[in-house]
Amino acid sequence: MSRVAVKPELLRWARERAQRSVKEFVTKFPKLELWERGEVQPTFKQLDAFAKATHVPIGYFFLPEPPEERLPIPDFRTVSGLAREIPSPDLLETIYAMQRRQSWLRETLIESDAESLDFVGSARLSDAPEAIGREMRRIIGFEDGWAGEVRTWQEAVGELRRAIEGLGVMAVINGVVGNNTHRRLDVHEFRGFALCDSLAPLIFVNGADAKSAQMFTLAHELAHVWLGDEGVSGFDYFSPGGSEVESFCDKAAAEFLVPAKDLRAHWPDVRDLLQPFETLARQFKVSPIVVGRRAMDLRLVNRDSFFAFYREYVARERTRSTGTGGGDFYNNQNTRVGTLFAVHVLRAAVEGRVGFKEAYDLIGLRGGSFQKYAQRFGFDL
Repeated sequence: MSRVAVKPELLRWARERAQRSVKEFVTKFPKLELWERGEVQPTFKQLDAFAKATHVPIGYFFLPEPPEERLPIPDFRTVSGLAREIPSPDLLETIYAMQRRQSWLRETLIESDAESLDFVGSARLSDAPEAIGREMRRIIGFEDGWAGEVRTWQEAVGELRRAIEGLGVMAVINGVVGNNTHRRLDVHEFRGFALCDSLAPLIFVNGADAKSAQMFTLAHELAHVWLGDEGVSGFDYFSPGGSEVESFCDKAAAEFLVPAKDLRAHWPDVRDLLQPFETLARQFKVSPIVVGRRAMDLRLVNRDSFFAFYREYVARERTRSTGTGGGDFYNNQNTRVGTLFAVHVLRAAVEGRVGFKEAYDLIGLRGGSFQKYAQRFGFDL
């Protein structure tokens, strides 16, 4: 049986890149520890299986040394000024997939002589973020109290996502890598990111997060588009700490979702309740942390009261888990792709401007599933 000469450090790098321990691989690769010590070499079949298990292109194992992988966009995931460590394969693959979508749509829009979106990059860090939040709200067309008229958080997230796409911004919510439900995105690694472009801006929200958190992420990443500063976000409900850009986007998103005048108007009705922040969270369809921090910033509560609530709430939330989805497959797929992008791809396929194989890859579906999905948009393929 022929063996493949692979440097032990490359095998170790692949495992650590996948954020897995030797013990987690012991069942499938019982000799992994020996491989990493250079005492035994894997067969090509074993190496191929290991590459798939660690989500590493097999060609990487024949490099002279482990490659230095970096995020292809700025990293705003800071806590007290400390950046996150090496990005996971799940995050990298997700960003690359969204960049491919953006590039394809940009070229399509250029060919159709589409006009640039004026709001992309229209804000400056010297602007008042609250004013930008109000401007975002005006441009998107949301009237005061809109969230209180929506029954559930899920419906509110859907309505906000559709409104953002109505501006010409691709808005994607997905909790897994592509359609692979076995590769769930880690909320602790990132909550979302924005890819800025004057023709085809894109917002990605980690769908493994709670619906109330997804609301804030959508607004936060929309503020990134307004600034024209793309990057990955890993904020903690705009708690203290973080860059100037993140702080700006936090404040703009907070005003967008929980306008100061509305919160002040509702506060007298809830301030004596046992759970005032939770009560208002249901009204505005955001996390109680967002409401609590907003109340502190507006001096409706003091810092001690907010942070006592913050610590208790975070501790409570850690004992809960959020689902990865469920429900109608094609509705979920539309959330993962977005109507804006899907319609452009499907129309291009019908008109013969793009082959079906490329259309399959862009949408993430094949054969009958692709055709059934297309029918939901009125395309008969």
